[in-house]
Amino acid sequence: WWRANASSNSIGNLLLHLTGNVQQWIVTGVGGAPDVRDRDAEFAAKDGVDAEHLLRSLEATCRDAVAVIAALDSATLAEVRPIQGRQTSVFSAVYHVVEHFAGHTGQIILLAKMLVPDTVRFYDDTGGLARPLFLADGDSDIA
Repeated sequence: WWRANASSNSIGNLLLHLTGNVQQWIVTGVGGAPDVRDRDAEFAAKDGVDAEHLLRSLEATCRDAVAVIAALDSATLAEVRPIQGRQTSVFSAVYHVVEHFAGHTGQIILLAKMLVPDTVRFYDDTGGLARPLFLADGDSDIA
């Protein structure tokens, strides 16, 4: 919940925000679930649940979103839905969430590297070949 200054967000805020964004745009906006988001509370929080709870919540929301996206067909991608007070295509909603998620993930990685140096690593560069540490032996990064 550490913040660099009063106008910055903590990693906790960003995890709450990503959970709320994915829920509102994909699970609710595309999938039709009830909208229960309190966006202002995501940024106002100064403390709260621990990292494990925040990550479990985000993972559960992402699983829900993956199920919604997996059920989409090309015709549905072109449909227009009201999300966050504006009309947007389902395709644009999915694209927005991917882009939004990536941007905030970069912020989280930067903060983590500042707060706990040398603990965030994604690749083993031994021998000059970047091998992903996030894949289990034998897994492929081709989906």
